[in-house]
Amino acid sequence: MSFLQFNDKRIYYELKCIDSSRVLIFIHGSGSTSNVWKYQFDLEVNCDLIALDLPSHGKSSKFSKLSLDLYVDVLGALITQLNYKEVILCGHSLGGAIIQSFYFKNPDLVDKLILVGSGARLRVSPVILESLITDYEDFLNSLPFGAFSRKTPKETVNAYIKETSKVGSEVTYQDFWICDKFDVMDKTSNIKVPILIIVGKDDKLTPVKYANYYKEKVSNSEIFIIEKAGHMVMIEQPERFNEIIKKSTEV
Repeated sequence: MSFLQFNDKRIYYELKCIDSSRVLIFIHGSGSTSNVWKYQFDLEVNCDLIALDLPSHGKSSKFSKLSLDLYVDVLGALITQLNYKEVILCGHSLGGAIIQSFYFKNPDLVDKLILVGSGARLRVSPVILESLITDYEDFLNSLPFGAFSRKTPKETVNAYIKETSKVGSEVTYQDFWICDKFDVMDKTSNIKVPILIIVGKDDKLTPVKYANYYKEKVSNSEIFIIEKAGHMVMIEQPERFNEIIKKSTEV
């Protein structure tokens, strides 16, 4: 187990180390943990792999208040401590908001961005926010329809719901609230590093049009739309997802 000391707290991260000077860091989305990237640790690429648990998620310490700034600062502390020469950031949904925010704050520290089911703005339906406050069970029951393709096996869906339920309603609500306030549409054209956008064709939360926006605004961008996948594309179609990541990180 690896931990980052952050003030008086500890941040857990999973590490697959090949002693490379390059690193690919995975950031999970709302109500998730580093475990959502478990299939990506099968990747055979020429860089180290890291997936962290955001504050109050998974094995990381509990924090009294969560914010986008906190998440960005934690990512910055990890990057500073590990001191890699080349940093590739991969963020899913909320994780995409985090890595974009980190890039705009520290453009010289990032060599490539990979957005997975994310966008330049991440508005959240009031129905989702309300259900997280009033009926968490109803929120969990909605995930098979909202977060996954109908073609995804029930075993995959149920395993994710079991994992995300451990995070709890309060933390998940704060995550979605952060997403709802996120908007960098006025900055997108300032992205100067290569950016890869991966989206499931059946994604209802961050539809394909969110990905196409980057194609219009960022010259050095590439989009992959994965069939038979929804918002949780990296666990719904891990082989295809990993194939794309592998090709995009080759040097």
